[in-house]
Amino acid sequence: MSTQRDGLAARDLPPRVTSALEAFFASRGPLVEPIGPTYATAVARLEAFVLSGGKRVRPMFAWLGWTAAGGEPSGPGAEQVVTACAALELVQACALIHDDIIDNSDTRRGRPTVHVGFAADHSASKWAGSADRFGMAAGIICGDLALAWADDMFSGSGVPGPAMARARPVWAAMRTEVLGGQLLDIVAEASGDGRRGTAELINRFKTAAYTVERPLHLGAELAGADSQLIEDLRGFGAAIGVAFQLRDDLLGVFGDPAVTGKPSGDDLIEGKRTELLARALDHGDQHDPSAATRLRALLGRELPAGEIDEARAILHDLGAVRAIEARITSLTERALAILEPSSMTAGPKRQLQEMALSGAHRDH
Repeated sequence: MSTQRDGLAARDLPPRVTSALEAFFASRGPLVEPIGPTYATAVARLEAFVLSGGKRVRPMFAWLGWTAAGGEPSGPGAEQVVTACAALELVQACALIHDDIIDNSDTRRGRPTVHVGFAADHSASKWAGSADRFGMAAGIICGDLALAWADDMFSGSGVPGPAMARARPVWAAMRTEVLGGQLLDIVAEASGDGRRGTAELINRFKTAAYTVERPLHLGAELAGADSQLIEDLRGFGAAIGVAFQLRDDLLGVFGDPAVTGKPSGDDLIEGKRTELLARALDHGDQHDPSAATRLRALLGRELPAGEIDEARAILHDLGAVRAIEARITSLTERALAILEPSSMTAGPKRQLQEMALSGAHRDH
């Protein structure tokens, strides 16, 4: 298997993932149709959400875990592995749909969020009751369906039984971890828990584990990787996954809405207890209490542009932005250092290096 072909196969994966998702949604038609047009319309909204955006990052990491352990991109069984990897997009859809409800977000990828779309349907039809409550309820059901269908797609991928038996515990752990991380996140926000340790725990389980570490682990188990390679992939994934989340934290405050597809300063308005915020408050409480008090007063409410700019300036002044950038650099270097001596196949190793660097320094 050539290094060039390994890299090319990884770059060509997103359209293959999309095709697998399209085929899966088509296969659900006979189950959905008897329930009626209302359900079919909701499923169509879920399908549009899944197929119309996203970078297919989680399937990509799962695929690279598989090829890193010797999986043959053009060999027998490769398409079944693509289908298993593609199921991660349905887990992601569930997480995003529910996250948008929890955060009361109006837009995702520059479009109305799923629950906002359902609320608009309610208003347009002049139905009884609250359009917003209807939208949230329908959105929750849509997210639940995505998670249920993720299991169906993964278990029905056609991957041979022994490989599936190895991968299933990883799949189960990933789902448990991401839901636990989500709960930690909302508890931290509601309780005002701004401790760095809490923010780091949320980053570890809400994002890093199910975005990078567990997908790599999943792919490696599908390929029958040895314990050392799995340890290397998980170590890389844990480090770079947190680096990706820290970049998201910066973009949630400083990102350009035209690029990120999210409103400017959204994380400040939502009062998200990120590591960026935790570092600012920790430093401020020790060295500049008035700045820390003012920053707390700006969190968790609608902010005019001037106050968003003020909060951004405080984050800079308290050294939090500089500290997060330094931590992103340190985590990225750690991840790359784990890769370098690893026994994994050369093409996937190079692709992981490229993804680490581009993801940690992205602008959206």
